[in-house]
Parts: sequence; structure tokens; C-alpha cells
Amino acid sequence: MSSSTAKIQEQDNQYIHPWDNMHQLGRNTRTVVDRGEGVYVHDSNGNRLIDGPGGMWCVNIGHGREEMARAIYDQIMQLAYTSPWSLTTGPAAQFSQALAAEAPGDLNHVFFTTGGSTAVDSALRFVQFYNNYRGKREKKHIIARDKGYHGSTYLSASVSGKERDKNLLDFADHLVHHIPAPHPLLKPAAMSDSEFLDQCVADLENKILEIGAEKVAVFVAEPILASGGVIVPPEGYHKRCLEVCRKYDVLYLSDEVVTSFGRLGYVFASEDVFGIVPDIITTAKGLTSAYIPMGAVLISDRLLKQFDLPENGAAVFSNGFTYSGHPVAAVAGLKNLEIMKREKLCEHVRDVGPYLQEQLQTLRDIAIVSDVRGIGLMGCVECQLTQDGEDLAMDYEIGNRSDKHCQSMGLIVRPLINMCVLSPPLVITRDQIDQMVAILRKGVEMAMQECIDDGIWKP
Repeated sequence: MSSSTAKIQEQDNQYIHPWDNMHQLGRNTRTVVDRGEGVYVHDSNGNRLIDGPGGMWCVNIGHGREEMARAIYDQIMQLAYTSPWSLTTGPAAQFSQALAAEAPGDLNHVFFTTGGSTAVDSALRFVQFYNNYRGKREKKHIIARDKGYHGSTYLSASVSGKERDKNLLDFADHLVHHIPAPHPLLKPAAMSDSEFLDQCVADLENKILEIGAEKVAVFVAEPILASGGVIVPPEGYHKRCLEVCRKYDVLYLSDEVVTSFGRLGYVFASEDVFGIVPDIITTAKGLTSAYIPMGAVLISDRLLKQFDLPENGAAVFSNGFTYSGHPVAAVAGLKNLEIMKREKLCEHVRDVGPYLQEQLQTLRDIAIVSDVRGIGLMGCVECQLTQDGEDLAMDYEIGNRSDKHCQSMGLIVRPLINMCVLSPPLVITRDQIDQMVAILRKGVEMAMQECIDDGIWKP
């Protein structure tokens, strides 16, 4: 380790990271990422690593894009910022039009935010605002799924359903209700796929009826439950859930913070992959390929027309951010979309995505691998040291050991407890997929052998 790395790590211990363990505060030795190009990053000691998670599901066009840097620089030199309240800029207006052109159905209006959490939070506040204006002030309750993740603001975190994140924080439990995740691994052995689908859809309808349809405002769903473990719901799930929502005047919010901008091979996955046109879509991450933070909410014309009722008076949506529609972020978004279109990155994902899934499936022969799943350029290899998978300490053990070994061989994975999650930049090639999966195999096998040698696990 170089002296400069040690110095940065020392300084870093003054910095509280997301999801930081307070018991470890001041004693961490995180890898220092120094630079990146394409699908690779380099640490401060000169090691080159495949960026398996694509940052955090977000560096879609890859690292080190000079034309992106130049576009951002040019906009900063022309205009770095102006207030979005009573003024506008060309980039913000143009990017909103470009997003509307890509969105399904009549989702033609865009509200810009600072990231995914604030996009979901703003969308939920809009739903409350919408129902208040319609005189349906009791229609406030939110239904989401176990294992879903929707953000870190108070409301978006409340909607999230990852049980291992629900520790010492408070949540809006009086407004939010969770139903079981549509996880195929939860299907009883004696149940058919069609019966499981029926049960998953019934979970939503039964919850609406339990709360009372007059009180339920919105159903929030990631097309793929991403950080919950890349959970792919049964085919037809989203269409059936949308039908239930329409039946009870419940809005459908498709949280595409992860799945939009090419991750599944299309700019938006809701319609092109899952065949639905939701009422609201949230997006972030790949929206700018993480070069500048930004999020957005796309809202259906059908909802906005409800505000044309003269008898209800004026309606001011008192929600927004200093950096809403930031011109530099909007330019980054426009350039990101331009690059994706010119290089046909969505088509590329539709080509190499199935190859990634095929290669990941080859890891099923490893004794501790309990499941392999994914779609597009999203994948999850789940490992299990106990038969029931309920030992949290053991789960962390195998995840952390796999991560350590993979990184030593040139691959960053995202260890979600006992799951190795991958979402590489969209520019990844088949050869790089082969390298990534080969390292992952070795890393998991080394972790397994280590657990055997340490007496933690017996085959």
C-alpha cells in the first residue's frame, strides 16, 4: 500500500459513508478508487479492476468519456446554474422533451430531482397532492413490496422493504404497507408457476381490500427488485398488477431508477420489457451515467389533466430542490442519451445480456451457490452456507470473503450480504464478461474453501 493510499484512508475515516457501521467508524481501510476507463477502474495502488457493479448500477456508458467531460465543461463555462423556480434553461427544457419522447404512452411531463431517492419521494408527494386536489384526502396509503428498495429520504426509505435495513431508523409505518416479494424462490414446491403468479397478484388485491380501496393511493414497484437481490418476478406479474390498480383507482408507480437507460436493453423497461404503461415513472442512476447526480419523475398527461377543474381552484405543487433541472446535469443527460443512441448501446445490451445470463448460470455447479438469476445486464449469484439460509453472520461471512478474493484478482462485485450482484457498464464485451465470470467463479470457490478450512462450513 502506498503512503498516499494510507493518507487518503486516514482522511476517509472522518467521512461517514452510506450504510456505515458506527462500530467501525474511524477504523476502516476502504479501497481508494483513483481513476477509470471503460468497464475498468484503477485503485490508488495501480491495480486495474473490472467495475462489476457499474458504480452503483449507474455508470452505463462507462468511465472516462472525454466527450461527456467536454460537454459538462462547456456548460459550466456558459452557465453553471440559475434558479429553477421562475427561470429555465435550454438544457433543462431540451432534456425534459427528450425524456418525454422516450417515455411510454402519455408520460409527457418531467419533474427533475437530485437523484433516485428524491425522485421517488417527489413522486409520492405528487400522488398525495393529486388526491388532495381531487377531494380524496383519505386516499394516501402506499403499497410496496418486501425486498424492494426505493431510496433514503424518510418517505422513500419507508416504502423500501429490505428487512435487514429496518434497524434503528424510524419509518412512516402509518402510511406504508408491504406485500410479499414476487420471488420465484418463495414458490412452494407443490405450486405451479401460474398458481404462484395468481398468489402474487392476489397479495396486492387483498392488501388493497384490507386497507380499503378508498384509502389506497399508489402501488410502488421496481420492474426488477434490484438491490433486493435482482429478483425477476413471474411473467405477466406487472400487467396483472396494473389491472388490479386500475380496478381500484390506485396509481401505478414504476420505479425505474435502476432498470431505465439501457440496463435491460431499452431506455425505459416498463413497456418494452414488461408491457405496461404506468401512471408515473421514476428514473436516475443511468439517466446521466452518474457523471453528474440527477433524477426525474415522469408523469402521465391523464393525471395532470385532473388539475384543469376550475371549481377546485389553483394548485401549486410545493415541492422541489435547489438543483432541480440543473443545467450541467441536464447537459450530461442529453449527452448520455446521445452516446447511447449513436453507439446503439440498448441494442448491444439485448445482444450481450443473454450471454451474461448464460455464463452466470454455469456457476450453479459450485456447492454453496443456491441460486443464479438475472435479466439484461443485471445478475445475482446467491450463496448459502446453511440449509435454511437464516444465519446472518454466516451470510455476511461468505459474501465478504467472496468479495475480497474477487477484488484481489481484478473484479469488484457488490456483496449484498450473501449475494454477489453484477451490473457492469453497458459497453462491456463478451470477452470481458468471460473474464468477469471466471474471476467470480474463482472468488466464490476460494471463499468456500476458506470456510471449509476454517471449520465454518462442511460440504
